[in-house]
Amino acid sequence: MVTDDTSRESGEASPLVKIRSLLPGLARAEQRVANIVLADPASISRRSITEVAEAAGTSETTVTRFCKAIGVGGYPDLRIALAADTARTSTRDRELGSDIAPDDDLGQIIEKVGYADAKAVEETAGQLDAAVLQPLVEDVAQARRIDVYGVGASAFVALDLQQKLHRIGLTCFAWSDTHNALTSAAVLREGDVAIGISHTGATAETVEALREARRRGATTAALTNFARSPITEVADHVLTTAVRETTYRSGAMASRIGQLTVIDCLFIGVAQRHLDQARAALEATYEAVGGHRLESRPDRRRQKEA
Repeated sequence: MVTDDTSRESGEASPLVKIRSLLPGLARAEQRVANIVLADPASISRRSITEVAEAAGTSETTVTRFCKAIGVGGYPDLRIALAADTARTSTRDRELGSDIAPDDDLGQIIEKVGYADAKAVEETAGQLDAAVLQPLVEDVAQARRIDVYGVGASAFVALDLQQKLHRIGLTCFAWSDTHNALTSAAVLREGDVAIGISHTGATAETVEALREARRRGATTAALTNFARSPITEVADHVLTTAVRETTYRSGAMASRIGQLTVIDCLFIGVAQRHLDQARAALEATYEAVGGHRLESRPDRRRQKEA
């Protein structure tokens, strides 16, 4: 992964992150090339364009077209980028980044899950472009109301954003039921913001709600793992995660880590725009629930002292 400051500021991702993000939107022949590269990126520096084309059952022209689709000039540039990426990846990283095997013991499972979650946060933050996030921060900070749509695992992330924004005094609702989401979207108007959260970017219910919100004049935003997915077609702002799925880590299991990273960045950016209000609201809400923390109750403290 590219970690220098310049790349981080520009939201530049490693070639593998870009390939995974763009995979569903590629043509079928290009997807076959992508799968060859993702399966063994280290070997690409040793393989000719002809060998890769034959392995993918396609032409050299398609391989070149694939390279341009992911933002590199051609196959030689792809080989260099992947070689550099491989050089930065240790043997230990490759072991931990591999799929969880059926015979892995619990210790290995803990290591691999921990590594994958940490990598999801690191790679998501590494490709998150501040220039893309900033306009959404401004829109949310000024919104009359914010509606967030998400189903399945994304519903929990939507609720997290609702709770965060509500705690600093902003009017925010999270909807996971299709009818409620569409009803909500139908009463939005200009000056409102609707955010759709979908790992695949192809969740019909979420896309439909976001489309309705946009039709009513609301500003729309999508949070997805795939930059060319259907939800991006109805979004004014597109934020992406960089989550790699493995055998045991489906979208529902892996996506929330990257999504929560983006949500936290969005929330803090918005809170900065309402700094005094946010501080006062956070203090008030903290105080309101303080009596429900067992350690804060006088009788509890007396019991501990006794």
